[in-house]
Amino acid sequence: MAESVDHVLEVRSVTKTFPGVRALSDVSLQVRRGEVHALVGENGAGKSTLVKILDGVYPAGTFAGELLLNGRPLRLRSPHGARACGIAYVPQEIAVIESLSVAENVYVGNWRRKPGVWVNFPDLYRRTEELFRQLNLREDPREPISSLPAGRRQLIMIARALCTSPFILILDEPTSSLTQDETDNLLSVVRNLQEQGARTNRPFTCIFISHRLEEVSAIADRVTVLRDGAVTATFERGGFTRDQIIAAMVGRKIENLYPARDYETRKEEMLRVENLTVPHPLLAGRNVVEGVSFSVRAGEILGLAGLVGSGRSEVVNALYGRSPYSGDIIIQGRRARIRNPRDAKTHGLALLTEERKRDGLLFNFAIRENITVNSLEKVSRLCLLRRNQETQVADGYMRKLAIRAPSVWTMVANLSGGNQQKTLLARAMMVQPKVLLLDEPTKGIDIGAKTEVYKLMADLAREGMALVVISSELPELLALCDRFVVLARGKITDEFPRAEASEERVMRAATGQRMNDES
Repeated sequence: MAESVDHVLEVRSVTKTFPGVRALSDVSLQVRRGEVHALVGENGAGKSTLVKILDGVYPAGTFAGELLLNGRPLRLRSPHGARACGIAYVPQEIAVIESLSVAENVYVGNWRRKPGVWVNFPDLYRRTEELFRQLNLREDPREPISSLPAGRRQLIMIARALCTSPFILILDEPTSSLTQDETDNLLSVVRNLQEQGARTNRPFTCIFISHRLEEVSAIADRVTVLRDGAVTATFERGGFTRDQIIAAMVGRKIENLYPARDYETRKEEMLRVENLTVPHPLLAGRNVVEGVSFSVRAGEILGLAGLVGSGRSEVVNALYGRSPYSGDIIIQGRRARIRNPRDAKTHGLALLTEERKRDGLLFNFAIRENITVNSLEKVSRLCLLRRNQETQVADGYMRKLAIRAPSVWTMVANLSGGNQQKTLLARAMMVQPKVLLLDEPTKGIDIGAKTEVYKLMADLAREGMALVVISSELPELLALCDRFVVLARGKITDEFPRAEASEERVMRAATGQRMNDES
């Protein structure tokens, strides 16, 4: 009886299989009432599969084992049933309704209106403002959500989950699109909800999934580690180190996270951007990028730093022909006019986008088609696709990037987030670009996969490719890049080489404070 009081949620011997893949194998864990329980593991370890079972996405009967809520059997049939039981889930991928306002996205499906009665919008906006005050959010409830960047949309999704006052909140990679300030705010909100629950005798429990181990150390009361669909360890707060968690995650020690710089940047200039200006997509007369100029040489990794909304993504999207722009783009000394992604590809540019679900992946196709779709001419003859050659080429990239899947015929929708990201990276590499634009290349990727991506980036630079990298993780950017351009409010505020780089200098410039030589 004491066990049912102590554990609000139990998972007992759960096994889940997909065609050709065992995602979970005899998984058992207990979540204590009122705790923050972190769930960590490599991509493909089974974390997202497990929380989708807890959210009713994979209903009872589609997996073996049982769930208990407050000591009683729990048989969920749908996400709606999970919400009715007090379980709220915020998925890793951003899912908002573009045509609705911020407030409508928060309360969609939870209007609190009688049948046949119109939605009371003043009341809806008031409730949203009250919720935002509790969460320390500054968004205008009336603003169209289509105008918000990815990080702010993620926060709106979390607000949507909290508007029902759940007593179990599941957060799947909630900080992957957030700035450091937004991350700190989110962690503070979770702690406040936990403390408030303890005071009001309505304990608030959180299952927190993250690849960022510093966040896990900061907020988790306990940590459960999954590897290859099985639980390998559970740690109590204060009873683990970062190295212990990594060893439990990957089954080995990772000695060097970042590759050594053992090559020289070449003199040949691959890309020069002069006075790049990108108009605001919604507001006439305003620009999201203004007067940006920089260059990158062969074998160089250039870091584009800045806060969310600084214009970083808008710069690379314009270079790739996804946004209108004015200014000059010069590739290997020749001026290029890039009107669309096809022009960009012709001039030797490739882009790995930040939002793989919205911008990149073809979910109704397999890994093979997702890798080759931008380079069909390389696996065709006389305008006819050669399937055997396509399979061989895709299989080669799958092995090179260590994409975890039974074969190239595996549907990309069945892959973990990290393996989906590596599939998109393989697509970009198959173009064999001169300049590779990488927007958050390790977003949603576990620490083991990150080392593989870092090594791949170093190998590409060693071969003479120019790389332009955007990352919200400052240690990652500082360790990988040879030179840095910092943006704030669409303009360059600082530019400096690796030898002069520091987190302080980047953050000063990112907030609009250009550092002088003395500082």
